[in-house]
Amino acid sequence: MPATLYVLNGPNLNLLGQRQPEIYGRATLADIETACREQAAAFALDLDFRQTNQEGTLIDWLHEADGAAAGVVLNPGAYTHTSIALFDAIRALSVPVVEVHLSNIYAREAFRHHSYVSPVALGVICGFGAQGYVLAVTALAQQRPAS
Repeated sequence: MPATLYVLNGPNLNLLGQRQPEIYGRATLADIETACREQAAAFALDLDFRQTNQEGTLIDWLHEADGAAAGVVLNPGAYTHTSIALFDAIRALSVPVVEVHLSNIYAREAFRHHSYVSPVALGVICGFGAQGYVLAVTALAQQRPAS
């Protein structure tokens, strides 16, 4: 099994640290990447960390991850609530996906309570800020078969 995890980030996550810090926290995406790399290294895993504002690009990256990665940490941003295309792409994968959200989407506006990603994800981590990514890396690392 590949020794790489993909961490894929959707729209507006490039604005972390400046966009609504009262909701999303003060950590930047670079801060989150550093924390994820440190956690992955503790499990002898490499990390491929990316962000895009384009839905199609996220789908292309998910397709690429299949067979190239041991698993995917995915923060789909607002596409969580709108993208049947992401649902279909994840459902087609043979690698596990953990859905991550910085905020607790269930404590926010009603339209954020539905996720198209959750039914096809291994698990969901939300509401723990940047630490949620580290928890997701840990969860995926622990899913790998012992070598």
